[in-house]
Amino acid sequence: MEESVRFEFRDCFEKMLHFKEVDVRAYSPLVLAYIGDTVYDLIIKSMIVNEGNKQVQKMHEETSHYVQACAQSLMMRSIQPHLTEEEHAVYRRGRNAKSVSPAKNQTITDYRRATGFEALIGYLYLEKKYERLTKLVSLGLECLRQNGNVDEGTK
Repeated sequence: MEESVRFEFRDCFEKMLHFKEVDVRAYSPLVLAYIGDTVYDLIIKSMIVNEGNKQVQKMHEETSHYVQACAQSLMMRSIQPHLTEEEHAVYRRGRNAKSVSPAKNQTITDYRRATGFEALIGYLYLEKKYERLTKLVSLGLECLRQNGNVDEGTK
């Protein structure tokens, strides 16, 4: 599709909510993780819904396999070799950020790595690097599938 005709989902929000220009690098890593968590959740839920109509409880269970900190941690480890220096710096800032909430049923290592992953997703989203974001998420999801960290029904 021609670039001039292409519709960007986020452009609607920017116009509707009157987004202002900001330097994404000025955001704290926890703010990046905050929006990154939501973006990643939307990607996973869209993927699960795309598999077909089923009970919401089953969709929720399938989604939880992907969004828990240990899964995000494994994904992050698998995509690290593919990161640019800039992306790696964003990830490190997120990983090293001091969170106010403790890790729930996760190791602190997985929790911190997952926070770094979410910060990276948030950064790429706010920078409008959607192709890069989806490429990295796809690489991470492939790793989860190869390692058997998701149910057969969610493949």
